[in-house]
Amino acid sequence: MWVRNPYIMTDETFETEFTKTSSKGQIVIPSKIRKKLNIVDGSLLAVTAQDDLIVLKKVSSKISSADMKTLKLIEEAWKDIDKGKYKVRSKDDFFKEFGEW
Repeated sequence: MWVRNPYIMTDETFETEFTKTSSKGQIVIPSKIRKKLNIVDGSLLAVTAQDDLIVLKKVSSKISSADMKTLKLIEEAWKDIDKGKYKVRSKDDFFKEFGEW
């Protein structure tokens, strides 16, 4: 079940919060998410984008092989989407896989 207010959407396994960009293009990662992921001043984030979707992934200062694999999978997924190859998933399957990242 989704619970909505103007800034937060949640279900049992996934939470989305909304933020705005500054005039310099900066965004604020909401404190609840920063605390959950232990994102502090100087934390390294990998950023990828396609069309109107931006994905941030916290990475250590030395990118692990698991992080590189995730980034490669994201790149391959964009290519598959561009080629029209994609798989329709249920919400539960999507969030299960998303949680494994």
